[in-house]
Amino acid sequence: MVLNIAAYHFVAIDDPRALADALHARAAAAGLRGTLLVAPEGLNLFLAGAPTALRGFLDQLRADPRFATLKAKQSHSATVPFARLKAKVKPEIITFGHAGTAPLGRGRAPAVSPHDLARWLDQGCDDAGRPVVLLDTRNQEEVGHGSFVGALTLPITDFTQLPDALAPHRPALAGATVVSFCTGGVRCEKAALWMGDTGMANVLQLEGGILGYFEQVGGRHYDGACFVFDQRVALRPDLSPVAAQD
Repeated sequence: MVLNIAAYHFVAIDDPRALADALHARAAAAGLRGTLLVAPEGLNLFLAGAPTALRGFLDQLRADPRFATLKAKQSHSATVPFARLKAKVKPEIITFGHAGTAPLGRGRAPAVSPHDLARWLDQGCDDAGRPVVLLDTRNQEEVGHGSFVGALTLPITDFTQLPDALAPHRPALAGATVVSFCTGGVRCEKAALWMGDTGMANVLQLEGGILGYFEQVGGRHYDGACFVFDQRVALRPDLSPVAAQD
């Protein structure tokens, strides 16, 4: 059985190229495949391999104080869903194009846990009695595989288009608690910070994204599967791959 992880971590990195090269060498030595994205604002990882080897890689990464609190979403597959191992250096770990939307020196965006979100959806409001609007920050292709029931989805093909696409909806969201969500958390964290910076109140991110929700809650209030960035194509709420069985 192959272990798959998706993880991101915002932290200042002085020499992204050196870190990318070091992590690539370490992952290659462990027989891992996938993608390592390194930027001045942090890391974004999608890796797969033998469970012992991948967990050892994560343990070694967390031994670095910068990454001690890195969290990884886990799933399993019969085969490695990546063709090779790649390490990339980019300006952002996910391109958004709005300065100040990485939580460096300012703290993370407020978050709601998967269990609390499921409870809010069960009761039809948050704990303050406000209606809850789920905002899907992913693109149309990803949304096509599944999303939360009743979520606000936007006609975008790229994350950078989200601000313009959201603009017509902002007045209607004024009295609601808006929970942004994405696959693993990195886009909804940036989106939540940007929304707060641009005057929206009561904005939260879904802690751990859809994959974290699947791990903790399953498929309650979710319709379909979650697109992932590898050969499995999408994962069901039980984290089984759609491509391998359909």
